[in-house]
Amino acid sequence: MPGTNLTREEARTRADLLHVDAYDIELDLSSAREGGTFRSTTVVRFTAATPGADSFIDLVAPSVEEITLNGAPLDPASFTDSRIPLPNLAAENELRVVADCAYTNTGEGLHRFVDPVDGETYLYTQFEVPDARRVFASFEQPDLKATFAFTVTAPKGWVVVSNSPTPVPAGDDTASNGQDVQVWTFEPTGRISSYITALVAGPYVGVFDSYENGEQKVPLGVYCRPSLREFLDADAVFAVTKQGFDYFQEKFDFRYPFAKYDQLFVPEFNAGAMENAGAVTLRDQYVFRSKVTDAAYESRAATILHELAHMWFGDLVTMEWWNDLWLNESFATFAEAVCQAEAPGSKWPNSWTTFANQMKTWAYRQDQLPSTHPIMADINDLEDVQVNFDGITYAKGASVLKQLVAYVGQDAFFQGVQAYFKRHAWGNTRLSDLLGALEEASGRDLKAWSKAWLETAGINVLRPAIVLNTDGEIESFTVLQEAPALPAGAKGEAVLRPHRIAIGLYELVDGTLVRTDRIELDVDGPRTEVPELVGRHRPAVVLLNDDDLSYAKIRLDEDSLAVVTENLGGFTESLPRALCWASAWDMTRDGELAARDYLSLALSGIGRETDIGVVQSVQRQVKLALDAYTDPAWREQGLARWAAAAEEHLLAAEAGSDHQLAWARALAAVARTDGQLDLLAGLLAGTAEVKGLAVDTELRWTLLTRLAATGRADEAAIAAELERDNTAAGQEHAATCRAARPTAEAKAEAWAAVVESDALTNYVQEATIAGFQQADQRELLAPYAAKYFAAVKEVWETRSHEISQQIIVGLYPALQVSQETVDATDAWLASAEPAPALRRQVVEARAGIERALKAQAADRAAGSSAA
Repeated sequence: MPGTNLTREEARTRADLLHVDAYDIELDLSSAREGGTFRSTTVVRFTAATPGADSFIDLVAPSVEEITLNGAPLDPASFTDSRIPLPNLAAENELRVVADCAYTNTGEGLHRFVDPVDGETYLYTQFEVPDARRVFASFEQPDLKATFAFTVTAPKGWVVVSNSPTPVPAGDDTASNGQDVQVWTFEPTGRISSYITALVAGPYVGVFDSYENGEQKVPLGVYCRPSLREFLDADAVFAVTKQGFDYFQEKFDFRYPFAKYDQLFVPEFNAGAMENAGAVTLRDQYVFRSKVTDAAYESRAATILHELAHMWFGDLVTMEWWNDLWLNESFATFAEAVCQAEAPGSKWPNSWTTFANQMKTWAYRQDQLPSTHPIMADINDLEDVQVNFDGITYAKGASVLKQLVAYVGQDAFFQGVQAYFKRHAWGNTRLSDLLGALEEASGRDLKAWSKAWLETAGINVLRPAIVLNTDGEIESFTVLQEAPALPAGAKGEAVLRPHRIAIGLYELVDGTLVRTDRIELDVDGPRTEVPELVGRHRPAVVLLNDDDLSYAKIRLDEDSLAVVTENLGGFTESLPRALCWASAWDMTRDGELAARDYLSLALSGIGRETDIGVVQSVQRQVKLALDAYTDPAWREQGLARWAAAAEEHLLAAEAGSDHQLAWARALAAVARTDGQLDLLAGLLAGTAEVKGLAVDTELRWTLLTRLAATGRADEAAIAAELERDNTAAGQEHAATCRAARPTAEAKAEAWAAVVESDALTNYVQEATIAGFQQADQRELLAPYAAKYFAAVKEVWETRSHEISQQIIVGLYPALQVSQETVDATDAWLASAEPAPALRRQVVEARAGIERALKAQAADRAAGSSAA
């Protein structure tokens, strides 16, 4: 029984048989205000290579009313397991399917949201990976492209946006439920995949502009709900968008391929954004209703550029099957960073610092899990791909593309990309198609590179081996490469790879670390000698992989580490600082640097860190190290040191600065003394002040969450704050606060709401889980470990993918760091016979416990040595 799954072999067989020409889709959304179901009518025209053969079309719906194939009715009861059988196909076919499809509150299919501010209903679609079939009957695989023409009946006065330009609605009518409705008839799209079709409908408000380049004029739109309109900085969104148009059209030598470009900020969106062709949807938290740091604006700009790059790489040219998902996501991730770094007038030219500090840290973490896999993953079915939107697919792949650019040269790289777009426009490709174009442009044979980097799993470690003579000069310098064994359970073998790296030499001058030289070279095999450094005076710091050209874990030699520990903030450039921060954090996660020593390094260096994104990342990492990687007997001492430092930095920060806001949030995450909690309470009540700190809506909820978690704020305080901010975001924050309260009753209520009921929306469920898991409440949460293992399989089998993944990952007893948790997980894995995708998620969570146990042991040993 396939359920809602689809295998690669089934998709390949169907693609060999069918060629899909066009879809005409009629959706009646007049019921949107009531919810429930909506009428969906699909007419699809397609050919079959073998007349008389059988196939099927995909649909997820409560009921099917009519199926007509080539004028002959089929029994609606044949619809089962998300499929409609199509027997005895003709050479040319027309299929009509009439179904009642369901609105969702999970962020999948057609999501329905009611804004508590105005009581209005807002809809949007999210179809990646396999959810177009929740809205219309479709051949749900990326290589069966077609044109799509939508006709939408919706309440009068609504805005309706799809992939094609929005038409003027036709006529006024009254639906059977008394709703005044109008009809929008969209022109057919170009040939695209079903998963990038889109529909957004409701009383959204829009701001409009256009991108103009010579004779080219592309209409631009930015939309949000009216309750967020006052916060929508559309000019900033348009500015980044136009910068991306300029850069990508030049680098790709291919005009933007669609008729218009809308960006719609939508509620309760599960991802950061989605690259629907010409109608990008983004999470509306990117409409900032309170003060945020510049790192948030940089992150939003990166997302905007990421989705814009997808218009070419993913939408115009699309992977044949989800094995090559990485081609879409890695390319877009690389493109966002290189555009920010190089585009004229970019506000974030240090984007590679952010990339090194965030994306590569994510990749390193993912690549050391038992579920690690090659960048080009082996995707057997839809369940495989749904858990593969991970740090390897996005961040490692993008890192390897950056390495490839260094290997073939940027000009040759983009020449190859240009040929690839021209050759495969509106079609589907495999990895070999891109590599072939790059080989032609660069003259390099990339087969060995591909095998080493794209078809193997795991991460290499690079270390310097430096031998000095009696005069302090370098007698020999060797780059050592290691290939640590893959985690237990991972497929494949560890391999050494070719790396293109730079070695930076830094001297300490008046407390500042200044790069005095840089050597770029190829590293291959276990030992690479660097004769260029022989005879030189040993510098204060030797930094492998300077400029972050390659993808590898970097280790500092003992002398360099000592200098960096005392002077990390002394680097004049942000990227080498980020590389050293990342190396120290990775050493902490690996148990090579005690968590208490990482805390000391952070306290010595973070005050001089100017990059606000790095500051916020280090703050998060310190909190995680203290919660999970320290010896439990020392943990409270470390938390107290960090909380005191956070308070000190908050009070000393420049008034109104990003650093001040970041330290306010850091203190709110860890405050524990009466004085610190009194400060939070005073800021919330208005009886205390930190000069320049705006205690606005979002910061108020941050303060209240900590006060609730420490028992300083009760239900009455939460209800009062919700009355001040009775918005969707306010309701989510209130759910977090309620679940965070340190009482058995609060935990039981949160657990029941998430696990024993399916009434919560995706965002309220996520917020409840976040409040439930409080690091200071381990004893209170301990009984829920057994409850988790008793419930998790049923959750997987009965909830949608997004909802079940939130629960499986979010409620795993990650705070119960003990061998008992490992053993309980192993017992469940042995007895429950979980599906592969469920097994992967639980095994990844288990790996976090094992890593924490190893790090705690290292921290305990460091404490004993110090004593």
